[in-house]
Amino acid sequence: MSKVLAVFGATGQQGGSIVNYVLNDPELSQQYKIRAITRDLNSEKAKQLKEKVEVVQGDSLDRASLSTALTGAHTVFIMTMPAFGPDDLEVEYNNGKRIADVAVEKGAKYIIFSTLPPVKEISGGKYTKITLFDAKSKIEQYIRGLPIKGAFYCPGNFMENFQTQPYLGPQLAPDRTWIITRNISPKAKMPLIDAVGDSGKFVGAILAQPDKYEGKTIFAAAALYSLEEIAAIMSKATGKTIGFKQVSSDEFEKSLPAPFGGIFVEAFNYQEEFGYFGPGAEKSIAWAAENARGKLTTFEEFLEAHPLQLE
Repeated sequence: MSKVLAVFGATGQQGGSIVNYVLNDPELSQQYKIRAITRDLNSEKAKQLKEKVEVVQGDSLDRASLSTALTGAHTVFIMTMPAFGPDDLEVEYNNGKRIADVAVEKGAKYIIFSTLPPVKEISGGKYTKITLFDAKSKIEQYIRGLPIKGAFYCPGNFMENFQTQPYLGPQLAPDRTWIITRNISPKAKMPLIDAVGDSGKFVGAILAQPDKYEGKTIFAAAALYSLEEIAAIMSKATGKTIGFKQVSSDEFEKSLPAPFGGIFVEAFNYQEEFGYFGPGAEKSIAWAAENARGKLTTFEEFLEAHPLQLE
């Protein structure tokens, strides 16, 4: 009998990747019956999902809806949306805690949580604005203390962000060339992942062998890329001259929309100083890539499949 795999964020990048991966995997599709959980059953993406899997309504703010959505679930993939504003860390933490608590109450056997590194802890308190990272890390620690088995999926920078957040991508300079700007060195390295294409490959490995990965964190990325390498790959993919320019933190912050400016400035400073995943990142990324259930997408391959639109 198939086990119910409840997937939060099923209409988004990570959750959608997991749904598609399990549906298309000959082994996992027999082991698991997917229950997609979404806040809005009437969204276009939810309607499309209904043609493939069970779709139920569940809202992290509504405990009753979570109780209904998680009844009978065996494995639960949890991801939380960042909160912006007063008490943003506590708001996101409480949302994640609520989902995990209900999963345990309803008898789930395994949680897979989409986490992020504890920036404040890794940096010794130097960086405090990256609350979306710290909130997820706090949720992870809470889940580790619950009476349930679990594993943790920690994705790197999404390749998709260069398109969904165009202010992070190349900008047209006065000389008609294209420039990527950051407040850090061109040598600084970032772990990149095709979130839509590859999240399912990492989480699929956990689903296939849950006991092997119990308590472990998968630091998910195709590879580490320096900013100058990213610019060079974009140049080759688009046929346009794309360079990199390091600017001051003030200048970089002014180029970003509120309320993200200060957050991104700290986030990139943290990455340059401590690395996105913290100490031992190269070894952690290599281990995760070796254990992924399928070939990972390089940045070159991602841009070939999803061309940058520069006009």
